[in-house]
Amino acid sequence: MADATYRAVVCEALGHPESLRLRPLPRQPLRPGAVRLRIAAAGVNFPDLLTIRGHYQHRPQLPFVPGIEAAGVVLEMAADVRGLCLAQRVIARMGTGGYAEEAVVPMGQVVAMPETFAFAEAATFLVAHVTAYHGLATRGGLASGQTLLVLGAAGGVGLAAVQTGRALGARVLAAASTASKLQVAISNGAHAAIDYSQEPVEDAVDRITAGKGAEVVFDPVGIMQASALRCVAPGGKLLIAGFAGGSIPAYAANRILLKGCSVIGVRAGEAGRQHPAQRRRELDAVLALAAQGLVRPFVSARLPLAQWATAMRLLEARKAIGRVALTMDTP
Repeated sequence: MADATYRAVVCEALGHPESLRLRPLPRQPLRPGAVRLRIAAAGVNFPDLLTIRGHYQHRPQLPFVPGIEAAGVVLEMAADVRGLCLAQRVIARMGTGGYAEEAVVPMGQVVAMPETFAFAEAATFLVAHVTAYHGLATRGGLASGQTLLVLGAAGGVGLAAVQTGRALGARVLAAASTASKLQVAISNGAHAAIDYSQEPVEDAVDRITAGKGAEVVFDPVGIMQASALRCVAPGGKLLIAGFAGGSIPAYAANRILLKGCSVIGVRAGEAGRQHPAQRRRELDAVLALAAQGLVRPFVSARLPLAQWATAMRLLEARKAIGRVALTMDTP
């Protein structure tokens, strides 16, 4: 290969987004079983913010390149790689390394892009949509005809849950803080919208469901734990998929007891590492939904790699609707 280096955003010391640096890095050797990708776009995820501050369960050794998902083109393959080809458009799932123009990734972490997706969509697809599918289908057992309430419904994982819930046949109630966010949720498949800046979410759910509640509540933000439990139908399920609101909530055991409901943790990445066959089934299911046009990332912001801090702050401030992608300005 002609170029000996590539640009990457590097975390050299734990801190805030502005403390990262855009550096040239030497090209990595191509290991057995791996492919070299020219990255076209990288997804910006909430765990990226936690990781650069040392607050995430995965703590990579310094220095490291943030970014857990990306999309691009296969540049080079080790001799033992099977099922991929040169110049193929692919998505890569990774522990680190996405905020870069190039990456070497094990072939088992690379899948073909859905044909209709742009690179920015592909780079923001798997983390959110596999989390949503794992939570709703695998952990929540969401069935056709059930009512699903999605909190934080205009965020990346929230919108993925709206789309996935609709695809699974649920009646989807989307809750968010502004009318503009709810418009996007409705356009992505929600049947009803709840503006919790105007009405308590539990009152709205009670009104919409005629007092029955939602069989499944999906919460990726964790900012209204008391309300979330009040929205769950008797015997229903509250799925905890993250704490994008910035604090770790506590749930009232008495209300859980009285409702006979379940509070279930959703951690798709760790579940996939422990159960590879399940991960494969979920990945195949999500890719099939994408092929049918039933799910697709809503990318509200595409920023060049050099604006990584702006992109991360958009996510941190919860100003982004849907997903945020970094794009590489190389040919």
